[in-house]
Amino acid sequence: MPLATVHLVRHGEVHNPDRVLYGRIPGFGLSKLGHRMASDLGDWFAGEARASGRAPVLLVSSSLQRARETAAPLARALSLEPSVDDHFLEATNHFEGASRVSRQLWKPRHWPFLLNPLRPSWGEPYTSQVARMVEGIHQVRRQAVDLGGEGAEAIIVSHQLPIWVTRLSAEGRPLWHDPRQRECTLTSVTSLHFDQEDAAPRVQYREPNEALLAQASNLPGA
Repeated sequence: MPLATVHLVRHGEVHNPDRVLYGRIPGFGLSKLGHRMASDLGDWFAGEARASGRAPVLLVSSSLQRARETAAPLARALSLEPSVDDHFLEATNHFEGASRVSRQLWKPRHWPFLLNPLRPSWGEPYTSQVARMVEGIHQVRRQAVDLGGEGAEAIIVSHQLPIWVTRLSAEGRPLWHDPRQRECTLTSVTSLHFDQEDAAPRVQYREPNEALLAQASNLPGA
């Protein structure tokens, strides 16, 4: 049994008919399908808890609407009081608010933001995202152990890019990547199993809503 497990959950599908790269813009909540995904995810976590005999003791989300709306049915299913923490916000992005971003790349005014994809130059550095995520994850991990003892579990509802670069870091892989290759689908669960206090966690990835993904609209980085 690990010392603690922190489950990183990506939010459900967002109502976004104009396919805007919404980033941290307020007012982007879950779609009807997104609410169903969140509800089903709550049922999945409850089923996992019944099977293992151990339920998560802590639920935290980003303060953005889509994350809070995803956390709500998890809170009901697990009888938890959710809290918010801005360690787990979406990354900042120069193209936030734009639609059809691929078309924007051809406009000269954006070119200065495309000079360094390794950083990346168009938004919050990958290293900065990992640093804030890891700091928040360790705070949540310690809180969970204080509440539930050794083997405690916690859930954090966050966003695709911060979750993905955190996983890359935990696995010792480069942070630079092709956004189309991220393994972090809507309402996916990236579990970090901490076996030793100071060691990198083991990573486990699952898609509880795999059957619904074909119906979902999904923007890389959203």
